[in-house]
Amino acid sequence: MLALTRYRMNKKSFSPLSIDLLTLFPRMIRGFLEESIIGRAVAKEIVHVRPHDLRDWSTDKRRTVDDRPFGGGAGMLLRPEPLFAAIEALRTPCSHVLYMTPDGEPLTSELAGELAGLSHWILISGHYEGIDQRVRDYLVDREISIGDYILTNGTLASAVLIDTVVRYLPGALGEEISLTQDSYNNNLLTFPQYTRPADFKGYTVPRVLLSGNHKAIAQWRHQRQVEKTRQRRPDLLSHPS
Repeated sequence: MLALTRYRMNKKSFSPLSIDLLTLFPRMIRGFLEESIIGRAVAKEIVHVRPHDLRDWSTDKRRTVDDRPFGGGAGMLLRPEPLFAAIEALRTPCSHVLYMTPDGEPLTSELAGELAGLSHWILISGHYEGIDQRVRDYLVDREISIGDYILTNGTLASAVLIDTVVRYLPGALGEEISLTQDSYNNNLLTFPQYTRPADFKGYTVPRVLLSGNHKAIAQWRHQRQVEKTRQRRPDLLSHPS
């Protein structure tokens, strides 16, 4: 509930979230920024996202931004020079430099709410085998992972982070209650939901949902949440919020 509390407190004094995204694939993110809730948030100036091609800070004619790692090994690393130059050019006193990486801290609803309270991100989308460690050591403020798996590039992970956080910005969602009913709030997975028709091919909606008894419905939903969480994510039950 930390994120929702911040949402309520900041609603009147809200200022847009500004994001400078460093990527090798700026066109990949542009379509994402035009659709659905993100597109509406951008149009309403709730969030400003500026994709930058990291190659613009390269210093050679071939626009090179990567090289082989010292000590050997497969793959390539993003070099420190273009990343340092880009971050130094974009940084302001209120900037937070974020780096998407599989070995970062897990993205959670609580972290999303915290990041929504910031005013400016410089978001690094990794590629190849990652980035030079000196960038991580001296420039990055926070390293974030969206899961225990590997993507072809960090731009996809950046899109997931932006999508997750924008939902916590005042005005991005149609109803504030959407935040309270989502999976992982209060460390419980979401409850089953149904819509019309009440009887489809003999498959019926639980009677309690048709009863109009809001207290009974709330109790039923909570019970289903606990059951689902116990079956699928028992680790969440061991970390109460």
